[in-house]
Amino acid sequence: MSPATAALGQLAVLIAALAVAHRPLGAYMARTFTSPRHLRAERLAYRALRVDPDADQRWSTYLLSLLGFSLASVLVLFALARLQNHLPLSLGMAPMDPAGAWNAAVSFVTNTNWQWFSGEQAAGYLLQMAGFAVQNFLSAAVGIAVAVALVRGFARSGADGRVGNFWADLVRTTVRILLPIAVVAALALVATGVVQSFTSPTGVATLAGGTQHALGGPVASQEAIKELGTNGGGFFNANSAHPLENPTPVSNLLEVFLLLVIPFSLPRTFGIMVGSTRQGRAILAAMATIWFASVVLLTWAEMAGPGTVPRLAGAALEGKEVRFGPTASALFAASTTATSTGAVNAAHDSLTAPGGGVALVNMLLGEVAPGGVGSGLYGMLVFAVVAVFIAGLMVGRTPEYLGKKIGRGEITLVALYVLTMPAVVLVGTAVAMSVPAGLAGISQPGPHGLSEVLYAFASVTNNNGSAFAGLGAATPFYNTALGLAMLLGRFVPMALVLALAGRLASQQTVPAGAGTLPTHRPLFVGLLVAVTVLVTGLTFVPVLSLAPVVESLS
Repeated sequence: MSPATAALGQLAVLIAALAVAHRPLGAYMARTFTSPRHLRAERLAYRALRVDPDADQRWSTYLLSLLGFSLASVLVLFALARLQNHLPLSLGMAPMDPAGAWNAAVSFVTNTNWQWFSGEQAAGYLLQMAGFAVQNFLSAAVGIAVAVALVRGFARSGADGRVGNFWADLVRTTVRILLPIAVVAALALVATGVVQSFTSPTGVATLAGGTQHALGGPVASQEAIKELGTNGGGFFNANSAHPLENPTPVSNLLEVFLLLVIPFSLPRTFGIMVGSTRQGRAILAAMATIWFASVVLLTWAEMAGPGTVPRLAGAALEGKEVRFGPTASALFAASTTATSTGAVNAAHDSLTAPGGGVALVNMLLGEVAPGGVGSGLYGMLVFAVVAVFIAGLMVGRTPEYLGKKIGRGEITLVALYVLTMPAVVLVGTAVAMSVPAGLAGISQPGPHGLSEVLYAFASVTNNNGSAFAGLGAATPFYNTALGLAMLLGRFVPMALVLALAGRLASQQTVPAGAGTLPTHRPLFVGLLVAVTVLVTGLTFVPVLSLAPVVESLS
């Protein structure tokens, strides 16, 4: 089978699987967030948290609940990392240093899962299960909760800024959506050969006559939620390139499906909750267009991109796992950077210059195609508001989206949202390139070194977590700087989205008129794609010209 045939075959299977899951999963999630009934397990959780799940919160209270919960999560995970040598199932691992423990705690709580450490060398089983895996569920649930709150802002009329109950959204997302799918996915991964055990490192005799120690561990259970929740932190340092995390092409395609299935299903949830599935299909079409373009471009770059290596060898093979090959690696790389997953099955630092550029641009677009669980939907809805506003300016009408007027207050919040990520990325990159501690981590001076730093700040600010491995980020400077970027990139946009949801929920819904822009037709989908690419993309043209573009030309 030729590489082109293999690429088309796996892409066709993936798209078919996503299409089959889209309708039932999207509808199920809509029922989850609109049902008045609480399950018995959920009532126990509410009782333990001492909260009233039926109390409808204003957006500010919703935000304070979210921030308080996230702060408590950071403190608990920091304590686990610092005290793991005193805890059971530690495998004799030493405690993390304060800067490293803080970075790890912030990373997993913000759904970034940036790992400055090798999992098999720095984290025991208890820290992996009770710390990292638990946050894989909870951080994903937080993202979905914010998206649902924004959808309620569009769906409600005259609700006095009330957008739902954070605790109910958090618990329902975890209990009804993430846990059931993750259990099934973990069993499927075990069936493909992913490890799930509590065994200590086992000595294995090598062909050379030596001994190599292979780790066991609860890998499949963490791998399932790692991909499903668009988290990305790997049990092993090699992440999804490790044969115990991702042993076969079947497991590889399953993992790509898991990281895409919820983000691509949430637009249907949105359409059902606002009473128009056509609106959901428009958002889905915009997401799918950008994702498909990135897959095609990154596959081309790795198979036949510029340079003599792809032309002579048939593909750029450096840094690729031979079990998957360049086409499966390109599909994985495009999907993991188009979402906020950050898992890798190949070395992104070894991607060709244009291939690495595509992965970088995926993150710099805000990871909205389809984006992380929850964050992709609310990010794309923000861009939809921008598109409506621009269209309104063109025709001289007050812009409206889903019956809500987009006035000065709304567009101010949207503008701040759009500017937050570029500001954090560019300022962080500039600081790192200006101080000795930042320059010391660069392995390859020149355009590629700038790409390493830019990729790191783009990754953590967009809560992705993947890296150009050539950057030496396990230092106090990068642990601190990247940790701050994670916090700003996660919670500032969430605060702005919830404030926008509150303003929209307070408005009375205006019936569509003759001059209302139809936001469910192909014309609007094209406008939304253009706005997404141009509004954020143009911000980064100068720095991209100095990094992957220069490297490609050289």
